[in-house]
Order: sequence, then structure tokens, then C-alpha cells
Amino acid sequence: MLNIRVEKNVNPKPIPDKDNPLKFGTIFTNHMFIMNYETGKGWFDPRIVPYDKISLGPSAMVFHYAQEMFEGLKAYRAKDGRALLFRPDMNAKRTNLTNDRLCIPTIPEEDFVQAIKELVKVDEEWIPDREGTSLYIRPFIIATDEFLGVRPSNTYLFMIILSPVGPYYPEGLDPVKIWIEDDYVRAVKGGIGFAKTGGNYAASLAAQVKAHDEGYSQVLWLDGVERKYIEEVGAMNIFFKINGKVVTPMLNGSILPGITRDSVINLLRSWNIEVEEKQISVDELIDAAKFGALEEVFGTGTAAVISPVGHLRYGDNVIKVQDGGIGPISQKLYDSIVGIQLGEIEGPEGWVVEV
Repeated sequence: MLNIRVEKNVNPKPIPDKDNPLKFGTIFTNHMFIMNYETGKGWFDPRIVPYDKISLGPSAMVFHYAQEMFEGLKAYRAKDGRALLFRPDMNAKRTNLTNDRLCIPTIPEEDFVQAIKELVKVDEEWIPDREGTSLYIRPFIIATDEFLGVRPSNTYLFMIILSPVGPYYPEGLDPVKIWIEDDYVRAVKGGIGFAKTGGNYAASLAAQVKAHDEGYSQVLWLDGVERKYIEEVGAMNIFFKINGKVVTPMLNGSILPGITRDSVINLLRSWNIEVEEKQISVDELIDAAKFGALEEVFGTGTAAVISPVGHLRYGDNVIKVQDGGIGPISQKLYDSIVGIQLGEIEGPEGWVVEV
């Protein structure tokens, strides 16, 4: 168990006015968590301190060799006033999966969850309670050795910051338009596509700009070898309901193992809805739409929870999913997961953790 010292902010910022809408990822709370690492010493000096800038040398390895990772989860305000986390143990496991791949020291799962809980407790009053709002939690690790040369760093910072947020998409649960990318690739098997690291997102930016210029909000990636199999959306995993069965790309080493993805699969199977994890070609998807078999498309992720997809574009093919509205499974999944997160619906054991 960590012995976390707390230094309170003596000049706290005001909590945002409840009547003003919250933009995603633009406001940060009064405190942050920091813990250091040194080779031979391990993780040490866990502390909660006032939110502030950090000082790094220009030669810090994170700037030159991108040895860093991050996670994302949320704290929710239940109607009875409790502060709740959704499956934080899964974020802890995925953190160490990423750390192993990037040669970053692992963090004991219980320490990871404890650090989040303690920081949220300090800034608990920042958890908003309006519909669709939450306190976004961003843990991350950066390499800090001042050294130019390709090797793992010997020193790191593990930090956590908090941000009160509204919906990831300002339009809420309204269906989004997705661009299927056939030029750029995001990741390949054997690379770091499954890791939660900034390099994957930097690789997606050019296609994201292209999609936005065409009026599409997200990019759906194809595999990096044959460029024919569906993988994931830039900020989400993807699901399709075809002829009554829900299918999603199987985890193959280049797809992020999403926590909401896992939750959706578990819920669907508990409702006796058939779910298959498999390779899905873009041609199969186009044929399903052409013959009326494509019934629903939705993305899953921490930020948006469930994001219905109303339109898909691949080359010159524009696919309108049914009537372009929200499908019944998408709506039920959204209502169920949000209900579990807010403590209004009883979910599987261990999914909700009280701060």
C-alpha cells in the first residue's frame, strides 16, 4: 500500500459553474498525483500536490524517443452522492500491458487504483452531477532521463490529472459519420497498436484531418498489411450487427483491448445476444449494407461510452446504416452502461468501485 503524502493547493481554482457546459479535456482540477521511478530504487515518493507545470530538461527521453503511455477512465457522481469508478482494475491491467511493451516499469495494480482513489477523494467536489458529465481521469507515465540515445530510460514520472467533462461528442448520442481509411495505416501486428501510447494517436492525425475535411468525425482503420480487414476507430472499438448477430474485430495485437469493448461483449452475452469476435473485411461490410443485412454500427470507448454510427464512407461508397438513427442495441447498451456507472443499475460484481 502506498503512503501518499498530500500537499493541499492554497490558491485553489473555482469549480466550474454548473450552468455552463463542460468542454471535454479543457479544465483541470486543483491537484495532481506524482510518483517517481529510478532503476535500482523502484517507484517512490507518491504524492498529491497542487496542479502545476512540471520541469523537464530539453534532452528528456520522452521528447526524443516517445517512451510514454497513458490511460483514461472516469469518476461518476451517483444520485445518492457517492463517487464511483468503473472497472479501474482493468485500466491497471492495461497499464502494465502497455508498460511491458514499451519497456516501462510496471506498477502494482493495487497501487495504481489506490493513487486514483486518493486523488479523486482530494478533488471529489469537482465531480459534476449533470446528465452526461463526469470527472475524466488521465494517468500517464513519461521517460525523464536526460540522454540522447535509443534505450529504455532509467527514470520516470507516473502522474494522474483530473478534468471535469461533458460529452465527448457535443451532439451527445447522435449517430456519427465514420471515414474508412484506405491510404494511411495506423498499426501492424507485432507493433504497438494494442498499447495505450501517444505514438498510435500521432500516427492517426493525418487521416483524421482528411476525414474532418470531408465532414466525417472519426476514422475507421483497416489492417496495415492487406488493408482489407476492419480494425478500430481512432478513439473507439467498433461493433456491427449483421443479420441479428453482433460482430467485432478480434484482438490481434494491433487493436486496443478496450474496457468498454469488454463490458459490451459481457453484457450482450448476458442478454443472450450472439457476439462473435472475428476478422471482418470491408467488402463483407459493404455487401451486408448492400443486401440490407447491416442493422446497426456503434463504437465503444471510455470517452463516449457508446457512439452510434449513422454513415460510413469507403472510397466512393457511402453507407447509410438503416435510417441513420440510433439502433435499439446501441441505445440499450448506452443506457445500461451509464446506469451501472452511476450506480442506478446493478452490474456484474466488481464493475463499480466506490471511492
